[in-house]
Amino acid sequence: MKTPLLPTLLLILTAAACTPTPHDVTTDESYPDIFPDYIGVTVPADIAPLNFEMASDSIEAIDVTVKGARKGQIHVCGEYADFDIDQWHGLLKANRGDSLAVSVIAKCGERWIQYREFGIYVSDTPLDEWGITYRRIAPTYEHFGPMGIYQRCLSDFEESTLIDNHHNEGMCINCHTANRTTPDTYVFHVRGKNGATVVHRMGQDELLVARNDSLGGSMVYPYWHPGGRFCAFSTNKTSQMFHTAGNKRTEVYDSQSDIFVYDTERHELLTDTLVMQTYWAENTPVFSPDGKWLYFTTARRQVYPTDYDKERYSLCRISFDALTGRLGDQVDTLVSAYATGKSVTWPRPSYDGRYVMYTQADYGYFSIWHQESDLWLLDLETGDTRPINEVNSDKAESLHNWTTNGRWFLFTSRRGDGVYTRIYLASIDTQGRATKPFLLPQRHPKSYDRTSLFSFNTPDFSSTRIETDMKSMLKRITSDERTPTHTIVKR
Repeated sequence: MKTPLLPTLLLILTAAACTPTPHDVTTDESYPDIFPDYIGVTVPADIAPLNFEMASDSIEAIDVTVKGARKGQIHVCGEYADFDIDQWHGLLKANRGDSLAVSVIAKCGERWIQYREFGIYVSDTPLDEWGITYRRIAPTYEHFGPMGIYQRCLSDFEESTLIDNHHNEGMCINCHTANRTTPDTYVFHVRGKNGATVVHRMGQDELLVARNDSLGGSMVYPYWHPGGRFCAFSTNKTSQMFHTAGNKRTEVYDSQSDIFVYDTERHELLTDTLVMQTYWAENTPVFSPDGKWLYFTTARRQVYPTDYDKERYSLCRISFDALTGRLGDQVDTLVSAYATGKSVTWPRPSYDGRYVMYTQADYGYFSIWHQESDLWLLDLETGDTRPINEVNSDKAESLHNWTTNGRWFLFTSRRGDGVYTRIYLASIDTQGRATKPFLLPQRHPKSYDRTSLFSFNTPDFSSTRIETDMKSMLKRITSDERTPTHTIVKR
């Protein structure tokens, strides 16, 4: 009887994949210096494998064993820890609510070194989201370089393009925003020669005239009312300038900005002079999850560009009536720039209505260029606000969003190299305490980080995969098809 050939080949291939085998191992009591830093992070059971490498390029090979506190283990070896997706998910699900112990042995020259074992904690709270969307943009300033809006499945490494400007480099694509992470309703803005505001709703795409003369600017920074009929926007006259010394590169400021609400059914821009003050710059509007409030930031206008660093935004809110589309009669200040001496930007309420997460900087609102930018959390029940030091770094944190269950959030940070923004995720408990953030997993983490010349921008969660016809959409964008809007002044 002949011995089956296939098992023998598999055995040989497995042995080859795991060579060289550790021997004469010495012990190092420190944690391994790995990239990304996944030591002690908390992850959902449905996250993609946390592949990692030793940070030092002098390491030739690593041997990694991951053991579940309850059951199961995975063993990988090679140039980096490359976990099988199915085995990884099986191990995490078997240990949901508990932990994994990760053991790393690394080969440096002729030496094998066993490092201190570290833990990864598996949350019993799921993401409840299929993936994320984001814009990838090159750090160019003088023209609209290569950019696009992409989606990424969070349980594996699949990335696909929603729309890009590969065939129209003069087109800037930004501000992609879904309604409560649901891609049935979303909006994005196109600037440049073929400007438009694209509204996707009830299975239909509508291209609005990008610029309304009565507003004086385009429709940007959108946020949907939970009912799906209304969408809040700001309209901004934006400029940029460049620093010639110090650790700052670019400043982005608005010589004018206002907020308004767009009625998708009537094609009306609902404006209100109460939030369109002549000497004030209103910005970054967002609806509360129950739709009864409109949060926004506002700052006293300065003399630009000389006094750009004196502009400080407060966080405010005003009531909203979805039956009439009218705003209330009183603006409440929740976080005062006069009291803090700082500036608030990018407010994002948790969908359970408990918190508002925002970014705080020394001045202005374009926080991605401010190294001092940190994430803050406002508790709407108590009125207390605090920096989320569990996730902040000495580089810029900004552009954050929540999962619909209010237990996970993502944000962008320049903590890696100070130049490019990357996406990080973290969980948050019912008392508002966040866990150590972890970098969005990549199959080949170090090579991806070193070869990607793009920043991640305006990320958000997505409950399902988005199906689009990019070729058809680009054709419509480059056409003359546009739906006009008209302005209604409510006060």
